[in-house]
Amino acid sequence: KVAVTREKSTCRNGEQLCYRSNETVSNTLKMARSFFPADGDKAQELHVLCLLPLILVKFSGCAGNNGIRYETNNLDFKVRTDGTIYAAHQVQIPSKQTMFMVTAWDHQALERWETMVRLLVGEKSQHSGHKVKAFKTNSNGLRRQKRDWVIPPINVPENSRGPFPQQLVRIRSDKDSEIHIRYSITGVGADQPPMEVFSIDPVSGRMYVTRPMDREERASYHLRAHAVDMNGNKVENPIDLYIYVIDMNDNRPEFINQVYNGSVDEGSKPGTYVMTVTANDADDSTTANGMVRYRIVTQTPQSPSQNMFTINSETGDIVTVAAGLDREKVQQYTVIVQATDMEGNLNYGLSNTATAIIMVTDVNDNPPEFTLTYPGEVPENRVEVVVANLTVVDRDQPHSPNWNAVYRIISGDPSGHFTIRTDPVTNEGMVTVVKAVDYEMNRAFMLTVMVSNQAPLASGIQMSFQSTAGVTISVMDVNEAPYFPTNHKLIRLEEGVPMGTALMTFSAVDPDRFMQQAVRYSKLSDPANWLNINATNGQITTAAVLDRESVYIKNNVYEATFLAADNGIPPASGTGSLQIYLIDINDNAPELLPKETQICEKPNPNVINITAADADIDPNVGPFVFELPSVPSAVRKNWTITRLNGDYAQLSLRIMYLEAGVYEVPIIVTDSGNPPLYKTSVIKVKVCPCDENGDCTTIGAVAAAGLGTGAIVAILICIIILLTMVLLFVVWMKRREKERHTKQLLIDPEDDVRDNILKYDEEGGGEEDQDYDLSQLQQPETMDHVLNKAAGVRRVDERPIGAEPQYPIRPVIPHPGDIGDFINEGLRAADNDPTAPPYDSLLVFDYEGSGSTAGSVSSLNSSSSGDQDYDYLNDWGPRFKKLADMYGGGEED
Repeated sequence: KVAVTREKSTCRNGEQLCYRSNETVSNTLKMARSFFPADGDKAQELHVLCLLPLILVKFSGCAGNNGIRYETNNLDFKVRTDGTIYAAHQVQIPSKQTMFMVTAWDHQALERWETMVRLLVGEKSQHSGHKVKAFKTNSNGLRRQKRDWVIPPINVPENSRGPFPQQLVRIRSDKDSEIHIRYSITGVGADQPPMEVFSIDPVSGRMYVTRPMDREERASYHLRAHAVDMNGNKVENPIDLYIYVIDMNDNRPEFINQVYNGSVDEGSKPGTYVMTVTANDADDSTTANGMVRYRIVTQTPQSPSQNMFTINSETGDIVTVAAGLDREKVQQYTVIVQATDMEGNLNYGLSNTATAIIMVTDVNDNPPEFTLTYPGEVPENRVEVVVANLTVVDRDQPHSPNWNAVYRIISGDPSGHFTIRTDPVTNEGMVTVVKAVDYEMNRAFMLTVMVSNQAPLASGIQMSFQSTAGVTISVMDVNEAPYFPTNHKLIRLEEGVPMGTALMTFSAVDPDRFMQQAVRYSKLSDPANWLNINATNGQITTAAVLDRESVYIKNNVYEATFLAADNGIPPASGTGSLQIYLIDINDNAPELLPKETQICEKPNPNVINITAADADIDPNVGPFVFELPSVPSAVRKNWTITRLNGDYAQLSLRIMYLEAGVYEVPIIVTDSGNPPLYKTSVIKVKVCPCDENGDCTTIGAVAAAGLGTGAIVAILICIIILLTMVLLFVVWMKRREKERHTKQLLIDPEDDVRDNILKYDEEGGGEEDQDYDLSQLQQPETMDHVLNKAAGVRRVDERPIGAEPQYPIRPVIPHPGDIGDFINEGLRAADNDPTAPPYDSLLVFDYEGSGSTAGSVSSLNSSSSGDQDYDYLNDWGPRFKKLADMYGGGEED
């Protein structure tokens, strides 16, 4: 039907392929091993171990099985040259079966055959596995596609120089002799980006590549060729074209990093891993073009050997090859590494370099060593004082655990007076006093100190003899304060001790045994001023009677503080506390409680509970005895006491009725001391009328306070009168305010002088004064006579010639705070306003007449004296300029 040819379609032995129509091709499916997980969680999932054979596909043709290549359309499975199907990697089959196609290619005859393979997941076997069954899908076995469009993969070298377009293959149908056929190609590189990489002659079927290929950009192309007639009808089925770009060595190896950083411990043995460098080549890694090999070009410095390191040519692992790494001599190595493709062939391969910086890390191979012997001195009784600084030398890396020093006192300080702390900056050991030393006990210390590092020494390194040193510390004697051997001294005695009684000798001890010093005593604290102390021997005597019930006593204890001072240089002093526990005696009589109460005037269940308080303590307090005195006799007649217990009793009325009022009832209270003390106390009882609940009424309470009914009525009347007077006063004040407001409204506005202009009588002279020339006050119809009028005399009612200047509007009501500014602003505006009278010209006024009742202004005589100075008129502005010229100090004409 269709033939795709390059040469004649013959077998390698020249014989034609001889297939009968629908001939069944023998193929054998062979079961193989499979792998399943032991737990078998999913019975329907098939887990196939990578590379284990599953089935065997055998192909038989006319010329035998030689030159046949197998392929599958499932990437999870592959076929070897012997026909064995295997899993390319570990796969999972989620369903009960999977199917894929196996294709047999004959590159000599350009023919292919296909068959379907189906894998089924069977039931679990006794070995907790699954059975895999393989089936072919068509009963006829492999189906021959005779003379179909079959073209083996086309290989195109990359970076080809042309000329372009360059022919790759020709496609021809055997029907082209009968009809005109048009050929076309589709796919990536043809009608999909990148576009027009490949083209085809639609008439001849020749396919071309139009430009150089780059395998690193795209390694393969999958196209489909189509054959149609002139009407666009399909003549043949589309054919698959596989184009592979052949790799060329056009890419240098590229290191992932240009600089690599690694480290290795000093003293490492040969073969110790240091670091790994990696270079990638974009060329095909399955060919020599992409196979990279490594080598070391240079090493800096070349000490102690020029080949301290080596590199694995395939993996890029750098390891030590020689001994002698010493950080104290060489801290860093710089190694230049070269990567070359073509399996390291320097003649044909491409190369690139990178830098590997190898740091030699420190190990503790140098013990710290002391440099000197160290003396020191410390005053006694001082703590947290640095008495000596210990210095060491360590050649390891500073400020690392291998360098940081740790000091330890191994002898000479059994009581733990000293410790050694490390200075984190200088690494010095600071010998510090942590427990005060006593000159009288130890005058000097000889310490043996050992130093080590935070990190242990490296294997094979021994501690140096110089890691141990001696420290001599001298103790300085200082004047120590006297102290009381028994501080907070406690003594017991009864209260009431008379004044001048000697209590004890409270003496102090001076610890300075090697100094001849005297100690003197004094009081430091004596709140009640009850004690005295002898300044020489410390004997304490009483200065007043000690009272346990005083406010200075807390929990029966009185505390005083005394001072003992020596006469050393400088003097020192110490304090001691004396606590006196006072034993109670019965020196306080009991007091009755409460002092006041109330009760109903008639006997009822309401009673008064009474008790007593005693400043003493047991056994000088209760039980108490409560009794009424026999005098006066009315007390026992009206009242009675009932004992409740040792501390409480009840007071109640004995008679049936007692008039309301306040009664003072004396009661004798006696304590249980030895001897007992008693006291007669008075309790004020208010007897009042009560309601049905037994509570005193309000009136009854007042009556009980000592007021009769008449007095109460009088008080109430006084209160009512007082309230009435207050009410009348308020009403009178409101009425007066109303009348005042009404009177203000009746005042004539003209008579109201508040903020108004007052009108006064005019000076008019009668009828003769009424003869005015009103025409002069009228506005002229034209301005010609004004404009033509000569300069000189003008009337006050004439408007100035020319445009009037515009001036700022004066504020009508200035703010009170701006009065001064307002006046000055108005003055400036008036001085600069030419329209404001008086003008600087002769003004004409009307005659007032002779019949005026007002006096003549001629009676106002002006002073003819020339002594007055009118020069100040010049300062009054332009309005007074004329007067200034007339009366000023100018020359007379």
